[in-house]
Amino acid sequence: MSYLQSSYPLIAKRAIAKQTYDFTIHCPEIAIQSRAGQFVHIRVPGHTLRRPISICEVNREKGTLRLVFEVRGSGTEAMSMLSVGDLMDVMGPLGNGFTLLSPDSRAIVVGGGIGTPPMLETAKHYAENCTAILGFRDAAHVILDEDFDACGCDVRLATDDGSKGHHGFVTDLLRQRLEEGGADIIYACGPKGMLQAVAAIAEEFGVRCEVSLEERMACGIGACLGCATPIRTADGGMTYKHVCKDGPVFDAKEVIF
Repeated sequence: MSYLQSSYPLIAKRAIAKQTYDFTIHCPEIAIQSRAGQFVHIRVPGHTLRRPISICEVNREKGTLRLVFEVRGSGTEAMSMLSVGDLMDVMGPLGNGFTLLSPDSRAIVVGGGIGTPPMLETAKHYAENCTAILGFRDAAHVILDEDFDACGCDVRLATDDGSKGHHGFVTDLLRQRLEEGGADIIYACGPKGMLQAVAAIAEEFGVRCEVSLEERMACGIGACLGCATPIRTADGGMTYKHVCKDGPVFDAKEVIF
């Protein structure tokens, strides 16, 4: 695993939804190596453990990474208080990203809540050949739908309370999309229950599927056992792999939910 660690300036910041922030960091050395589905590990002042944040977008020409995160605890709350111009201690890029097929392949990305940001860089690869199915609690938590639309995707929204888009689950929209026509690959990131359901539908329709798992991490490089997750072996047995080092992206058929 090749990664870098240094301090880089925060060059843009905005709140885009309830307790959700959009950061742009100027880190050319990391940006040029970053791929869709990878993440960075951020050291937050006053906190011992780093916070893993998925890469939302990469701009290699400008040397920037875009990170979109939700405040979920004291670490991400402290990170949300940073100001433009502040230096951020960034380690990355980390993990294995999504497998990208030819841009003319038919792709579906499925994002649940804060699992939506890492899907954007993947969707950009396929542009108009991608269907983006995004699910949120309610309209106040919807993020990045306009970004997916801007890169040419067919965007389909679902909310738990029906306040925006389809009243129901992303799996309803995924099934509907697959009944309309085939797909070459499905990518998904979000709660494990959602990933399990997406994987089951992908298998039912015979479509390749990759999922990005979310786990608490300590080291981020596979040195500790904090993010070990059960994985199915080729002979039908079970082993454990690190989400940080071996993932966060796995073939959906390998994951034991």
